[in-house]
Amino acid sequence: QVQLVESGGGLVQAGGSLRLSCAASGSIFSINDMGWYRQAPRNERELVATITSGGSTNYADSVKGRFTISRDNAKNTAALQMNSLEPEDAGVYYCTANIRTTVRATNRYWGQGTEVTVSS
Repeated sequence: QVQLVESGGGLVQAGGSLRLSCAASGSIFSINDMGWYRQAPRNERELVATITSGGSTNYADSVKGRFTISRDNAKNTAALQMNSLEPEDAGVYYCTANIRTTVRATNRYWGQGTEVTVSS
């Protein structure tokens, strides 16, 4: 089994920063892309940022220049540094990863989510 566990959410004032972390554990052969999604109340889950195993990144337009995604392939971890936070950034942030558990089996996994609250 594979688990993704997020941490680092919390309450921050607008303009502040938070760093989210995600750790993958279990029967992992390799990890392809990793990413962060978020879901605000009454909204659909949306992409925030992704990173490939080679380090190529992709960001939602709304977070470009403010958020930075990174990963440590040796530790099976990913992080999301969030700066200049805005109230619109609030929501539950989910880590996701495309994980190969055997030579032939690859599945997408999700963490349980960590909540980010931004006060204005």
